[in-house]
Amino acid sequence: MLEGVSSASSPTHQWRVPPALPAVKLVGAVALAALGLFLSGGDRVALVLSLVTAAGLAGWASRDLLAPVRLAADAGGVTVIQGFAGRRRLPWAAVETIGVTRRSRFGLAAETLEIDAGKSLHLFGRYDLDAPPDEVAETLRAARPG
Repeated sequence: MLEGVSSASSPTHQWRVPPALPAVKLVGAVALAALGLFLSGGDRVALVLSLVTAAGLAGWASRDLLAPVRLAADAGGVTVIQGFAGRRRLPWAAVETIGVTRRSRFGLAAETLEIDAGKSLHLFGRYDLDAPPDEVAETLRAARPG
């Protein structure tokens, strides 16, 4: 979701995960754990697998809650998520290219925003940004000075 936030120095744009996504993941984690408990029938392997999967899904949801903003841009550069919930600031001079890659597989099309910073490549999907990657790329190019 694109949010233009005006500050005294320059406008800032932020893209974050959709607000409902962490809730959906947490509901899925609870459902997986409940299904594992009720349907395992004494099978410890099935129970452990369902609980481990539920914990993984809950961990994924916690990342969305701890670091909902995946990408931000202002006149000085971009801030990207790095690792589980860390952030990395990239000045515009470090950003070599901003592009969108389109892939089609099994009848499904996917777009990925790519920010190439030389030694690092940062990838963002539709659900990282809550906006079409094409629109985000256009906004980033417009925000980039020079």
